[in-house]
Amino acid sequence: MRIRLMSLMRVAAGVCAFSSVLVAQNQAPTGGGETNRSVRRAASQANLPFDPKDFNGIWDRSSGGSRGISRRPGDDTTPPFTAKGKQMFDSYKPGYGPRAVPPATGNDPTGECNPAGMPRALLYPRPAQFIMTPNLFLQVFSWHRVFREIWTDGRKLPANFNPDVRRWYGYSAGRWEGNTLVVESGGFDDRAWLDQNGYPLSEQMRLEERYTRTDHDTIELKMTVTDPVMYMKPWVAETKTFRLIPKEEVNAWYEQMTDLKGWYGLMEEICAPVDEVDNFNRRVRDPAGGVTH
Repeated sequence: MRIRLMSLMRVAAGVCAFSSVLVAQNQAPTGGGETNRSVRRAASQANLPFDPKDFNGIWDRSSGGSRGISRRPGDDTTPPFTAKGKQMFDSYKPGYGPRAVPPATGNDPTGECNPAGMPRALLYPRPAQFIMTPNLFLQVFSWHRVFREIWTDGRKLPANFNPDVRRWYGYSAGRWEGNTLVVESGGFDDRAWLDQNGYPLSEQMRLEERYTRTDHDTIELKMTVTDPVMYMKPWVAETKTFRLIPKEEVNAWYEQMTDLKGWYGLMEEICAPVDEVDNFNRRVRDPAGGVTH
Protein backbone atom coordinates (compact mmCIF):
# COMPACT_ATOMS: atom_id res chain seq x y z
CA MET A 1 0.00 0.00 0.00
CA ARG A 2 1.26 3.39 -0.99
CA ILE A 3 1.89 5.36 2.19
CA ARG A 4 4.71 7.86 2.60
CA LEU A 5 6.33 8.57 5.98
CA MET A 6 4.17 11.55 6.93
CA SER A 7 1.09 9.74 5.72
CA LEU A 8 2.07 6.74 7.83
CA MET A 9 2.25 8.96 10.90
CA ARG A 10 -1.23 10.25 10.10
CA VAL A 11 -2.42 6.67 9.62
CA ALA A 12 -1.20 5.78 13.11
CA ALA A 13 -3.05 8.75 14.57
CA GLY A 14 -6.13 7.92 12.56
CA VAL A 15 -6.17 4.32 13.70
CA CYS A 16 -6.30 5.52 17.29
CA ALA A 17 -9.42 7.52 16.55
CA PHE A 18 -10.92 4.72 14.43
CA SER A 19 -10.42 2.19 17.24
CA SER A 20 -11.50 4.23 20.25
CA VAL A 21 -14.79 2.37 20.37
CA LEU A 22 -12.83 -0.85 20.87
CA VAL A 23 -10.90 0.60 23.79
CA ALA A 24 -14.19 1.60 25.35
CA GLN A 25 -15.22 -2.03 25.60
CA ASN A 26 -12.31 -2.79 27.94
CA GLN A 27 -11.66 0.26 30.11
CA ALA A 28 -13.71 2.75 32.08
CA PRO A 29 -13.31 6.52 31.64
CA THR A 30 -10.96 8.08 34.17
CA GLY A 31 -11.59 11.76 33.74
CA GLY A 32 -13.12 14.56 31.70
CA GLY A 33 -12.44 15.77 28.20
CA GLU A 34 -13.65 14.96 24.73
CA THR A 35 -11.82 11.61 24.59
CA ASN A 36 -13.62 10.26 27.62
CA ARG A 37 -16.95 11.63 26.41
CA SER A 38 -16.37 9.59 23.25
CA VAL A 39 -15.53 6.53 25.37
CA ARG A 40 -18.66 6.93 27.46
CA ARG A 41 -20.79 7.38 24.33
CA ALA A 42 -19.33 4.30 22.69
CA ALA A 43 -19.60 2.19 25.83
CA SER A 44 -23.27 3.09 26.32
CA GLN A 45 -24.34 2.04 22.83
CA ALA A 46 -24.30 -1.65 23.69
CA ASN A 47 -27.54 -1.08 25.62
CA LEU A 48 -29.37 0.54 22.71
CA PRO A 49 -32.22 -1.38 21.04
CA PHE A 50 -31.26 -3.33 17.93
CA ASP A 51 -32.64 -5.70 15.33
CA PRO A 52 -30.82 -9.05 15.77
CA LYS A 53 -31.22 -9.75 12.05
CA ASP A 54 -29.72 -6.44 10.94
CA PHE A 55 -25.92 -6.58 10.47
CA ASN A 56 -25.61 -3.36 8.45
CA GLY A 57 -22.66 -1.22 9.48
CA ILE A 58 -18.89 -1.12 9.73
CA TRP A 59 -17.49 -3.71 12.12
CA ASP A 60 -14.02 -4.28 13.54
CA ARG A 61 -12.19 -7.37 14.83
CA SER A 62 -9.15 -5.65 16.39
CA SER A 63 -10.00 -6.93 19.87
CA GLY A 64 -12.26 -9.80 18.85
CA GLY A 65 -9.97 -12.83 19.04
CA SER A 66 -6.72 -13.97 17.47
CA ARG A 67 -5.80 -13.83 13.78
CA GLY A 68 -5.59 -17.62 13.74
CA ILE A 69 -8.40 -20.15 13.52
CA SER A 70 -7.73 -20.94 17.16
CA ARG A 71 -6.01 -18.94 19.87
CA ARG A 72 -2.62 -20.44 19.17
CA PRO A 73 -1.32 -23.11 16.80
CA GLY A 74 -1.14 -26.56 18.32
CA ASP A 75 -3.63 -25.96 21.13
CA ASP A 76 -6.17 -28.61 22.03
CA THR A 77 -8.73 -27.34 19.48
CA THR A 78 -6.45 -28.05 16.52
CA PRO A 79 -7.44 -31.34 14.85
CA PRO A 80 -4.76 -33.83 13.82
CA PHE A 81 -3.48 -33.59 10.26
CA THR A 82 -3.88 -36.15 7.55
CA ALA A 83 -0.62 -37.13 5.87
CA LYS A 84 -1.38 -34.65 3.09
CA GLY A 85 -2.24 -31.93 5.61
CA LYS A 86 1.03 -32.40 7.50
CA GLN A 87 2.99 -32.28 4.25
CA MET A 88 1.35 -29.01 3.20
CA PHE A 89 1.63 -27.47 6.68
CA ASP A 90 5.36 -28.21 6.80
CA SER A 91 5.85 -26.68 3.36
CA TYR A 92 4.24 -23.36 4.32
CA LYS A 93 6.53 -20.73 5.85
CA PRO A 94 4.47 -18.00 7.51
CA GLY A 95 5.73 -14.62 8.62
CA TYR A 96 3.61 -14.69 11.79
CA GLY A 97 3.06 -16.94 14.77
CA PRO A 98 5.35 -19.47 16.48
CA ARG A 99 6.61 -20.84 13.14
CA ALA A 100 7.40 -17.37 11.79
CA VAL A 101 10.35 -16.82 9.47
CA PRO A 102 11.49 -13.48 8.08
CA PRO A 103 8.74 -12.61 5.58
CA ALA A 104 11.35 -12.27 2.83
CA THR A 105 12.20 -15.97 3.20
CA GLY A 106 8.60 -17.15 3.62
CA ASN A 107 6.01 -18.18 1.08
CA ASP A 108 2.84 -16.52 2.35
CA PRO A 109 0.72 -15.93 -0.77
CA THR A 110 -0.48 -12.56 0.50
CA GLY A 111 3.13 -11.33 0.52
CA GLU A 112 2.87 -11.12 -3.26
CA CYS A 113 -0.58 -9.51 -3.16
CA ASN A 114 -2.47 -12.75 -3.79
CA PRO A 115 -5.99 -12.87 -2.29
CA ALA A 116 -6.35 -13.70 1.40
CA GLY A 117 -9.20 -16.13 0.79
CA MET A 118 -11.55 -17.52 3.42
CA PRO A 119 -11.70 -17.67 6.35
CA ARG A 120 -8.45 -15.69 6.57
CA ALA A 121 -10.09 -12.43 5.46
CA LEU A 122 -12.51 -12.72 8.39
CA LEU A 123 -9.66 -13.24 10.84
CA TYR A 124 -7.61 -10.18 9.94
CA PRO A 125 -7.97 -7.27 12.42
CA ARG A 126 -9.25 -4.68 9.97
CA PRO A 127 -12.72 -3.18 9.58
CA ALA A 128 -15.31 -4.80 7.32
CA GLN A 129 -18.59 -3.37 6.12
CA PHE A 130 -21.66 -5.59 6.22
CA ILE A 131 -24.46 -4.77 3.77
CA MET A 132 -27.74 -6.68 3.93
CA THR A 133 -30.44 -6.90 1.29
CA PRO A 134 -33.43 -9.28 1.28
CA ASN A 135 -31.55 -11.84 -0.84
CA LEU A 136 -27.87 -11.02 -0.38
CA PHE A 137 -25.47 -10.39 2.49
CA LEU A 138 -22.34 -8.57 1.32
CA GLN A 139 -19.10 -8.44 3.29
CA VAL A 140 -16.67 -5.77 2.13
CA PHE A 141 -13.20 -6.14 3.67
CA SER A 142 -10.95 -3.14 4.13
CA TRP A 143 -7.88 -5.40 3.90
CA HIS A 144 -7.24 -5.97 0.18
CA ARG A 145 -10.53 -4.11 -0.51
CA VAL A 146 -12.50 -7.17 -1.60
CA PHE A 147 -16.13 -8.18 -1.26
CA ARG A 148 -17.78 -11.50 -0.61
CA GLU A 149 -21.31 -12.56 -1.61
CA ILE A 150 -23.45 -14.61 0.76
CA TRP A 151 -26.75 -15.48 -0.91
CA THR A 152 -29.82 -15.62 1.36
CA ASP A 153 -32.41 -16.32 -1.35
CA GLY A 154 -32.81 -20.01 -0.55
CA ARG A 155 -30.21 -21.43 -2.92
CA LYS A 156 -28.21 -24.49 -1.89
CA LEU A 157 -24.57 -25.37 -2.46
CA PRO A 158 -23.88 -28.26 -4.83
CA ALA A 159 -22.35 -31.45 -3.52
CA ASN A 160 -19.30 -30.92 -5.73
CA PHE A 161 -17.70 -27.98 -7.52
CA ASN A 162 -16.06 -27.91 -10.93
CA PRO A 163 -12.34 -27.34 -10.26
CA ASP A 164 -12.27 -24.81 -13.10
CA VAL A 165 -14.70 -22.43 -11.38
CA ARG A 166 -13.38 -22.47 -7.84
CA ARG A 167 -12.94 -19.14 -6.05
CA TRP A 168 -10.50 -17.66 -3.56
CA TYR A 169 -13.51 -16.64 -1.43
CA GLY A 170 -15.70 -19.59 -2.33
CA TYR A 171 -19.45 -19.81 -2.91
CA SER A 172 -21.69 -19.03 0.05
CA ALA A 173 -25.35 -19.54 0.94
CA GLY A 174 -26.99 -18.39 4.16
CA ARG A 175 -30.14 -19.19 6.11
CA TRP A 176 -31.61 -18.03 9.40
CA GLU A 177 -31.93 -20.34 12.40
CA GLY A 178 -33.77 -18.12 14.85
CA ASN A 179 -31.61 -15.00 15.20
CA THR A 180 -28.45 -16.73 13.98
CA LEU A 181 -27.37 -16.45 10.35
CA VAL A 182 -25.85 -19.77 9.29
CA VAL A 183 -23.55 -19.57 6.26
CA GLU A 184 -22.33 -22.63 4.36
CA SER A 185 -19.46 -22.17 1.89
CA GLY A 186 -17.51 -24.36 -0.51
CA GLY A 187 -15.72 -24.31 -3.85
CA PHE A 188 -12.50 -22.77 -2.50
CA ASP A 189 -9.18 -22.28 -4.23
CA ASP A 190 -6.63 -24.41 -2.38
CA ARG A 191 -3.78 -21.95 -2.97
CA ALA A 192 -5.05 -19.81 -0.07
CA TRP A 193 -4.14 -20.40 3.59
CA LEU A 194 -6.69 -20.84 6.35
CA ASP A 195 -4.97 -18.20 8.47
CA GLN A 196 -1.73 -16.28 8.91
CA ASN A 197 -0.17 -19.21 10.80
CA GLY A 198 0.07 -21.24 7.61
CA TYR A 199 -2.65 -23.86 8.06
CA PRO A 200 -3.62 -25.45 4.73
CA LEU A 201 -6.96 -25.98 3.04
CA SER A 202 -8.02 -28.13 0.11
CA GLU A 203 -10.59 -27.78 -2.64
CA GLN A 204 -12.81 -30.09 -0.59
CA MET A 205 -13.05 -27.70 2.37
CA ARG A 206 -16.47 -26.70 3.64
CA LEU A 207 -16.79 -23.73 5.97
CA GLU A 208 -19.72 -23.14 8.32
CA GLU A 209 -20.15 -19.71 9.93
CA ARG A 210 -22.75 -18.84 12.55
CA TYR A 211 -23.30 -15.10 13.09
CA THR A 212 -25.28 -13.92 16.13
CA ARG A 213 -25.78 -10.28 17.04
CA THR A 214 -25.73 -10.43 20.83
CA ASP A 215 -26.23 -6.71 21.51
CA HIS A 216 -26.25 -3.39 19.64
CA ASP A 217 -22.46 -3.33 19.34
CA THR A 218 -21.51 -7.00 19.08
CA ILE A 219 -21.67 -9.84 16.57
CA GLU A 220 -20.25 -13.21 17.61
CA LEU A 221 -18.95 -15.57 14.95
CA LYS A 222 -18.55 -19.31 15.44
CA MET A 223 -16.83 -21.21 12.62
CA THR A 224 -16.29 -24.85 11.78
CA VAL A 225 -13.83 -25.98 9.10
CA THR A 226 -14.45 -29.42 7.62
CA ASP A 227 -11.67 -30.57 5.30
CA PRO A 228 -11.09 -34.35 5.19
CA VAL A 229 -8.13 -33.91 2.82
CA MET A 230 -6.15 -31.90 5.39
CA TYR A 231 -7.61 -32.71 8.83
CA MET A 232 -8.76 -35.87 10.55
CA LYS A 233 -11.88 -34.22 11.99
CA PRO A 234 -13.77 -30.90 11.78
CA TRP A 235 -12.04 -27.89 13.31
CA VAL A 236 -14.24 -25.83 15.64
CA ALA A 237 -12.61 -22.42 15.82
CA GLU A 238 -12.22 -20.05 18.69
CA THR A 239 -15.25 -17.72 18.81
CA LYS A 240 -14.55 -14.40 17.08
CA THR A 241 -16.14 -11.06 17.95
CA PHE A 242 -16.97 -8.09 15.75
CA ARG A 243 -17.52 -4.65 17.34
CA LEU A 244 -19.69 -2.02 15.68
CA ILE A 245 -17.81 1.17 14.87
CA PRO A 246 -20.15 4.15 15.39
CA LYS A 247 -20.61 6.42 12.40
CA GLU A 248 -19.19 9.41 14.28
CA GLU A 249 -15.96 7.50 14.93
CA VAL A 250 -15.55 6.70 11.22
CA ASN A 251 -16.35 10.29 10.28
CA ALA A 252 -13.76 11.62 12.77
CA TRP A 253 -11.16 9.24 11.37
CA TYR A 254 -11.75 10.36 7.79
CA GLU A 255 -11.74 14.01 8.74
CA GLN A 256 -8.39 13.59 10.48
CA MET A 257 -6.88 11.50 7.68
CA THR A 258 -8.23 13.21 4.57
CA ASP A 259 -10.02 16.42 5.63
CA LEU A 260 -13.24 14.84 4.33
CA LYS A 261 -16.06 15.73 6.72
CA GLY A 262 -18.92 13.29 7.16
CA TRP A 263 -17.33 10.64 4.92
CA TYR A 264 -18.66 7.31 6.18
CA GLY A 265 -16.93 4.32 4.61
CA LEU A 266 -13.95 1.98 4.57
CA MET A 267 -10.35 2.91 3.91
CA GLU A 268 -8.99 1.66 0.59
CA GLU A 269 -6.32 -0.89 1.51
CA ILE A 270 -5.67 -2.40 -1.89
CA CYS A 271 -2.58 -4.58 -2.10
CA ALA A 272 -1.30 -3.33 -5.44
CA PRO A 273 1.75 -5.23 -6.77
CA VAL A 274 3.23 -2.00 -8.10
CA ASP A 275 3.41 -0.77 -4.49
CA GLU A 276 3.69 -3.90 -2.36
CA VAL A 277 5.93 -6.08 -4.54
CA ASP A 278 7.88 -3.60 -6.64
CA ASN A 279 8.38 -1.01 -3.90
CA PHE A 280 7.94 -2.34 -0.36
CA ASN A 281 9.13 -5.93 -0.82
CA ARG A 282 12.17 -5.09 -2.91
CA ARG A 283 13.19 -1.95 -1.02
CA VAL A 284 12.28 -2.87 2.58
CA ARG A 285 11.10 -6.44 3.26
CA ASP A 286 13.63 -8.43 1.27
CA PRO A 287 16.78 -6.50 2.34
CA ALA A 288 15.63 -6.76 5.96
CA GLY A 289 15.41 -10.54 5.54
CA GLY A 290 18.81 -10.79 3.88
CA VAL A 291 17.39 -11.46 0.42
CA THR A 292 19.00 -9.64 -2.50
CA HIS A 293 17.85 -9.35 -6.10
